[in-house]
Amino acid sequence: MVVIDLRGRSELADHMVIASGRSSRQVAALAENLTDRLKHELGLGCKVEGKDQGDWVLIDAGDAIVHIFRPEVRDFYQLEKMWVTPGTQNR
Repeated sequence: MVVIDLRGRSELADHMVIASGRSSRQVAALAENLTDRLKHELGLGCKVEGKDQGDWVLIDAGDAIVHIFRPEVRDFYQLEKMWVTPGTQNR
């Protein structure tokens, strides 16, 4: 998982999280679990794209954007290369 600080670099959000699931089913399950927790624990209603296909899911949680990919799709888009700079937090 990679957490990218976007403050001062983008008006989209303050942080971007990029994570992977091993299969389409796992990607969809991770997205479902995360959106449920954000709703119940923080009262956030998130916008979600791509969950039905399960290759990638984008979760817009306001100040944070979360991308969850299958490994092959993550390799194809390479979002880390677009946004990562020295000092980026990797997890």
